[in-house]
Amino acid sequence: MGEAPPALFRDARFVVLNKPAGLPVHAGPRGGASVEDFFPMLSRRRNGPWLAHRLDADTAGCLVVALTKPALLAAQQEFAAGRAEKIYWAVVQGGPADDSGTVAVSLRKATGPAGWRMVVDAAGQSAVSDWRVLRRGRDVSLLEVRPRTGRTHQVRVHCAALGCPVVGDAVYGSFDSGGLHLLARAIRLDLVPELSAVAPVPSHMAETTALLLHERA
Repeated sequence: MGEAPPALFRDARFVVLNKPAGLPVHAGPRGGASVEDFFPMLSRRRNGPWLAHRLDADTAGCLVVALTKPALLAAQQEFAAGRAEKIYWAVVQGGPADDSGTVAVSLRKATGPAGWRMVVDAAGQSAVSDWRVLRRGRDVSLLEVRPRTGRTHQVRVHCAALGCPVVGDAVYGSFDSGGLHLLARAIRLDLVPELSAVAPVPSHMAETTALLLHERA
């Protein structure tokens, strides 16, 4: 099974894992490794650990795992109330016309012959994301996205709604063999004591991101 993803933050209540792209959080019907397989390495308690939230399998970065039931309930309250501070970095195709803004379009899950995906639908669940351009390149841009809600595939759909899907997004953009260029860059929960973590840029995003940030200097 190998080693657990490295910890970005740890105390008696939580571990924030640096989840690699391609590793699902739950075991799927096709089998294979998942984050939950590593739970015995994180705690020797009789109960737990528990996932405090979710990340898409292809999204890398900060994933909060609760080690105790009270910690889980406290984190879930922060996420449910929209108080959790979540920051994503997305390398997108092209770039939005403006330098910053807010996307507020409702989303619902739609299932078809090719599988399921999230679609924009006024009758769906409210989904809001604030965004800003960190750097524009010739063909791609680096966005910082701060989702206020936590809908499935929210950042990916909202980037596509801006006209600039995430690089490597085969569902909402065009296929790219380099993988999904989406990073859960940082997480902060305003608890006592505070939970705060920042994830490094993963290897499949490193070259593009470094070039964009270097050009900014």
